[in-house]
Amino acid sequence: MAFSAYACSTSVAQGDSLAFRVTDETGATGTASVSVINALTHATVHTGSAPHGVWSLPIALGWASSLYKAVFNPGGAEAYFVVRSRSPGVSSRIVVSIPFATWQAYNRAGTPGESIYWNEQPDRASRVSFDRPTGGPSSWENGFLNWFPTSGYAIEYCSGLDLHDGLAFLSAYQMLVCIGHDEYWSREMRETAEIFAERGGNIAFFTGNTCWWQVRFEDNMRTMVCYREAVHDPLTNVDDSRVTVEWTSAPVNDPENSLTGVSFRRGAGCWGNVGIMSATSYTCRFDAHWVFAGTGLHNGDAFATGAVGYETDAAEYEEISGIPCITGRDGTPSSFVILATADLASWRRWGQGGMATMGIFRKGGGTVFNAATTGWGARLGDPTVARITRNVFDRLSHRYPTDEWEVIGHANDVTAMVACENALWASDSHNRLWRREPVGQNLNWLRVGHANNVIAMASPRESTGGQSIGLYAVTRDGGLWYRDPIPSNINWTRIADAHGIIALAACYEWLFAATDTNALLYMPLSALAGPSPAWLSAGHANNVVAMTNLNGRLYAADRNNRLWMRLPLRVNTNWTDIGHADFLTGLAGYAGRLYASTTHQVLWWRDAVAL
Repeated sequence: MAFSAYACSTSVAQGDSLAFRVTDETGATGTASVSVINALTHATVHTGSAPHGVWSLPIALGWASSLYKAVFNPGGAEAYFVVRSRSPGVSSRIVVSIPFATWQAYNRAGTPGESIYWNEQPDRASRVSFDRPTGGPSSWENGFLNWFPTSGYAIEYCSGLDLHDGLAFLSAYQMLVCIGHDEYWSREMRETAEIFAERGGNIAFFTGNTCWWQVRFEDNMRTMVCYREAVHDPLTNVDDSRVTVEWTSAPVNDPENSLTGVSFRRGAGCWGNVGIMSATSYTCRFDAHWVFAGTGLHNGDAFATGAVGYETDAAEYEEISGIPCITGRDGTPSSFVILATADLASWRRWGQGGMATMGIFRKGGGTVFNAATTGWGARLGDPTVARITRNVFDRLSHRYPTDEWEVIGHANDVTAMVACENALWASDSHNRLWRREPVGQNLNWLRVGHANNVIAMASPRESTGGQSIGLYAVTRDGGLWYRDPIPSNINWTRIADAHGIIALAACYEWLFAATDTNALLYMPLSALAGPSPAWLSAGHANNVVAMTNLNGRLYAADRNNRLWMRLPLRVNTNWTDIGHADFLTGLAGYAGRLYASTTHQVLWWRDAVAL
């Protein structure tokens, strides 16, 4: 006598019951003995018997949210399911998604044609049922499943299928975690995750080959549909957005990069040489980023040996002066920051050659991190891999971004900084002028001329008051100067006096200036066309040392390492404290963010929000 069984749902809430279909494979109608085991802690939570037919398992309120397996004997058949929290998000801000759809896609229970995985085989299935015995975790998930119970984090669990029309459920959490091999997603699953991030949720993908195939669910979520070819899918030319092909393929043409930041299309797979894969490492490319805090890594160092593979994802990028910069041509969001890379071109001998790019990006109000490899969890015993993982959990399990500053590169000995015509401009202590893109990647500065002894700079957002867009600067000798923002070594022109001024900002039709006597002054830009432009009083300067404009507000850092904001009124008004601004030497505003250079040679940014 031997039994097979499957759960009639991939997840169930605490306090509910879960139905199983139990089959005596001998054709008899016997009774199986059942043990239900917490697959993470290995603790047995229920023992009993299950008759041939439909059996209902009561889920006690005290069962932890976790992955479980029911074992049926004789025969040892296993059926996996998740217990969800009855009150999502109350005891934990982190939810881990278990990739049941991928397990089902690879499942070959019954005839070989019941698997949709075998892409080149003509007898592959286009529709598979969850009403059959299904496999459980692979080695790609097991590393994390073993780590979670001892990690010290409060974690709850869901089935990946819970994301299908599950925004209300997911919104109870701050952080969604995907692990291992999470390859098959419905449009509803993807849209739920994307809206979650856009509304301020954070996502961590410790996965590879993620969201590669689009699937559909039918029969009350018990049938998964994936034709893998548009020519056979009946929705082709009917609803092309739901055709079950690769997300990047026609007629869907919707790269998964908008959710994940990366794609297997640029990634790599190694299926034929375990030795090569186990010897592969990531190379650190942005050592100052918080993801690498406490690791001791420096740019160019190898790390995470053996964690890169067997399948990896990547963003298309170009090397610019030794720094990897995404091109965006493959659908990767412009905010994607590359943290580590691996050149896996040699893997084409054993699978698919390509790259791996670990990275992070802002998506609406939330942040998405991607380790970009199926093998990350298998190396959690590596102290560097574990530290990076904890850094991600510690940061993204809370609302992020917040009012904290984040490193985006080297400050280059900056003494003054401004944003002008979609770039950051900065002077340094050696009287040189520099330029770089205002992005989160740790780019190098490009030298564009001499700085003319500048101590403060400003730039209007657009031509106004009869004056051109350009760099307005105060110099050590008390002059106000102008320079066209052309990246070449051209001359500055003196246009007015600026004695005693130490900080400068341009807002609307005026220049605002802070003096060494703590006065805030203003001057209409139109006055610069007259014979004797004069500065007028606008109140007190609040001891500022650096100042900028952003979206119709003045922002300033003071001598006490505080960040302040006020309206650009030409009368005395109060400043509002909005956070810390430690050791600033320059301050610039662009596209909703503040950029700051420090005496510690760090270039920071933060969202310009008053908390």
